[in-house]
Amino acid sequence: MKINGNEIKPGNVLQHQDTLWAVVKVQHVKPGKGGAFAQVEMKNLIDGRKLNERFRSEDKVERVRLEQKDFQCLYAQDDMLVFMDSDTYEQIELQNDFVGDRAAFLQDGMTVTLEMHEGKPIGITLPQFVTLSIVEADAVVKGQTQSSSYKPATLENGMRVLVPPFIKSGEKIVVDTNEVTYVKRAE
Repeated sequence: MKINGNEIKPGNVLQHQDTLWAVVKVQHVKPGKGGAFAQVEMKNLIDGRKLNERFRSEDKVERVRLEQKDFQCLYAQDDMLVFMDSDTYEQIELQNDFVGDRAAFLQDGMTVTLEMHEGKPIGITLPQFVTLSIVEADAVVKGQTQSSSYKPATLENGMRVLVPPFIKSGEKIVVDTNEVTYVKRAE
């Protein structure tokens, strides 16, 4: 779908220079001399490069709609992750690098959302919160309780997170997968 340069908004996905770009920031500029334009900061969805581009209002740009599908995480094998389409039961294998550091939060049976373009996965969204057990938590140092202090703890997936002093080893906590931070005790 073609849109004008002044209709570009953050979050849009554009087909530009024969590749896909996610719009990160848009600033509309009206200089004293010449026509108005949109200064657009974009991130390449394939390789992560950044690009700043100017679009005048009469410029036409191709806006792409990504298909979002739910997949179930089945298992990890070597450096590959195997997912299954919840509707068709078709399996897809993706590199660990595709998910990045957050791959540690993947659990067997977890539902994730894959963003697809022309049948090719280009993005993944994990659930915002996951429940994990604490394997090891440092002891609280006496006298640190005057300020709101946090102590490091190691989760069952090997990641480290800061937790309040009252959390002990063996407890289950809820972790934000985007910020990799402690949210609350699990119930």
